[in-house]
Amino acid sequence: MTAHGVYVYGIVRSGHPGVDGRPGVGLPPRPVRALPVSGLAAVVSDAPEGLRARRRDLMAHQDLLLALAAHGPVLPMRFGMVAPDEDSLVSRLEPPEDHLAALERLADRAEMNLKAMPAEDALEDLVRQDARVRRLRQAALRVPGYEADVRLGEAVAAGLDRRAREAARLVAAELSALADGTAPGSRTPGCVLNTSFLVPRARMERFTAAAEELAVRHRRRAVLRLTGPLPCYSFVDTATASALRSVRAGV
Repeated sequence: MTAHGVYVYGIVRSGHPGVDGRPGVGLPPRPVRALPVSGLAAVVSDAPEGLRARRRDLMAHQDLLLALAAHGPVLPMRFGMVAPDEDSLVSRLEPPEDHLAALERLADRAEMNLKAMPAEDALEDLVRQDARVRRLRQAALRVPGYEADVRLGEAVAAGLDRRAREAARLVAAELSALADGTAPGSRTPGCVLNTSFLVPRARMERFTAAAEELAVRHRRRAVLRLTGPLPCYSFVDTATASALRSVRAGV
């Protein structure tokens, strides 16, 4: 172990295949190893000096988690989590029962993230359906000017946002029925919805097909962007997150 600490990728069951020797973060890549913890294993490597959120390291982190998830459940850590040393990390993962239960919940599942944005090319639909926007547009045409343009622009933005939110609620409700859980994401500029779904792999094709059909159905109100399968970052439970409070962000 280096003086820079222990980089933490995630937690798996003891004996999870394909851990040792995989390339991790850093240049050159630090070899990954399993750190045993009473029926669990923390997937770690030496933390590189000067760790930053570079594309190659972000991809190395995510690619490793996806490769491990192909062989069994993984409790993934966000990029850049560094423990001071192995002993402190092991102590935070004892007792293991809650983490084993969390791994069971994520078995044969993946995260799919959905973002929804207003459909900016739907102005004509909005004008037809929104009487206020229609009046303001007619007024701006009759008496052009800065104030009329501002009022119209604000009304259009609000109308497009409202229509997108209505569509997003319908989409989220339909997709939630195909998932085993949902988790709201952080606020993202320009998005009216940022939600992750915990999807059984057996339902992944059906879920993706439903999202594609919904994107077409609601295209005049919202633009949908589906990303995944992803490591189940949004579904690491409270017990595991609490146990790893001593793990710090290294970036």
